[in-house]
Amino acid sequence: MPKAKSEKVKKTKRKEQKPPKLKERGQGNFFEALVLLLPSGLWLFLLLVLPTLVILQLSLVPNIKPGMVVDPSGIENYLRAFEGTFLRVILRSLFLAVATTFSCLILGFPVAFWIGYMLPRGWRNLCLLAFILPLWTSSLLRSYAWISILRPTGLLNSVLAYFDLPPVQILNSPIAVLIGMTYSYLPFMVLILYTAIEKLDSRVLEAAADLGAKPSVIFKKITIPQTSPGILAGCLLVFIGSLGDFVDPELLGGASSMTMARLIYNQFLGTTQNWGFGSALSMLLIIAVSIAIALLLKYGDRSATEA
Repeated sequence: MPKAKSEKVKKTKRKEQKPPKLKERGQGNFFEALVLLLPSGLWLFLLLVLPTLVILQLSLVPNIKPGMVVDPSGIENYLRAFEGTFLRVILRSLFLAVATTFSCLILGFPVAFWIGYMLPRGWRNLCLLAFILPLWTSSLLRSYAWISILRPTGLLNSVLAYFDLPPVQILNSPIAVLIGMTYSYLPFMVLILYTAIEKLDSRVLEAAADLGAKPSVIFKKITIPQTSPGILAGCLLVFIGSLGDFVDPELLGGASSMTMARLIYNQFLGTTQNWGFGSALSMLLIIAVSIAIALLLKYGDRSATEA
């Protein structure tokens, strides 16, 4: 009898301690997630979404200046961006971004392959740290360093004069901008490629070599396909950064290397003070960067970008 009573008591306790329903549990998780995401969501809305909406509204007002009434009336600013000189500025910005991406890939892949595959593991972190050491300094200081190298009386022409070679005029040209941007974004490319190359299965490469495959065939058929997500991620990240770069074109390019970032700066803080046209250019740049980020999230190596 006591055993039967104790079993009945246990059963009644189990009935009383029923687990919460799935609907109630889901509602609790939703409110918990909402509380956790509210501070960051509010921060993003105030500092990202809201300013973007303001820029979008200003881009629809032609020839607006500080103090004028905002009255959106059309897409004249966007049509103006694809006319004459402004179209050439957009194309020049795209060309410099693509050229910088290609240069970083060509220069960065051998370095990343050497660090991530050929070096002993004990030396990899040290060499990687030495390669990204310039990132510890300001981009402004790096640009001024290139000015001291490329100017007519700089280090480059001094070395050429020592070997009785004619001087070269590179500063204040697109070539100087390309050199500075490649130097600035090369460490980012190497970092991303390194994380992709480090995952290479050496047994597959050794098996291909044992079967008589040439190094060029191994590189084309095995190395490139296995590291393609990291290559795409690195290219997209460098392209995004170089497309909106302002410091290198401003200090190294001169008047002949006007880019979208410099043109936007002139529309807001320069003598023209055309906020509507500057906002339209900003929206075009935001759209281009957003497309690149969407491609990166879909096709890029997520582990490489997170690293």
